[in-house]
Amino acid sequence: MTKVRVAGFSVSVDGYAAGPEQSLGHPLGLGGPELFQWFYPTRSFRAMVGKDGGTTGVDDRYAQRAMAGFGAFILGRNMFGPIRGPWPDEAWKGWWGDNPPYHAPTYILTHHARAAIELEGGTTFHFVTDGIESALRQARAAAGERDVKIGGGVDTVRQYLQAGLIDEMHLALAPVVLGRGEALFAGLDLRALGLRVVEHAATDAATHLVLARQPDGSPPTAGG
Repeated sequence: MTKVRVAGFSVSVDGYAAGPEQSLGHPLGLGGPELFQWFYPTRSFRAMVGKDGGTTGVDDRYAQRAMAGFGAFILGRNMFGPIRGPWPDEAWKGWWGDNPPYHAPTYILTHHARAAIELEGGTTFHFVTDGIESALRQARAAAGERDVKIGGGVDTVRQYLQAGLIDEMHLALAPVVLGRGEALFAGLDLRALGLRVVEHAATDAATHLVLARQPDGSPPTAGG
């Protein structure tokens, strides 16, 4: 059965999942790359960007899982690029060049309509103007029996959490303090939303936590 998942989502120890002042030069915000020091050295990330080598082990296993098994993706507009307001033209096609890492239909939440963009490797960006539930319906239909990934950014993940639409969430807790940025947990009661920690594993670079929706009264399971 198709699940709606967040995976490979990094967060600082003070609860920020992106730095402030996102821009063309700082797509993750100021200090944002510090959150992903567990990810960048892995074999999975290096393969994604066309490089050989890389670390294996726990961080790499979570990196693999962060992109595996998905038949469709949903992104907020900030994850697609730094442009705000109406699209000035159709020149901007995302941060990733001609061959983005998604390789599946990818739905961009926006208030401004735009024609779909078909790129190399099977990625097609579709622009959804009628809300998160519409985007999820379209993504589920496109994914078939595979899962749907809510890829971020922070506001998009929060919206799907608040709506009770996320089944599983892998967070990589980075051992850094950002001080300011986009707070992931502010005002959210994850327990009331039915989420429990069902898996955890720690490395020098991150503590990996998997939260999943549990029936009321069901005990969480331990693991790593």
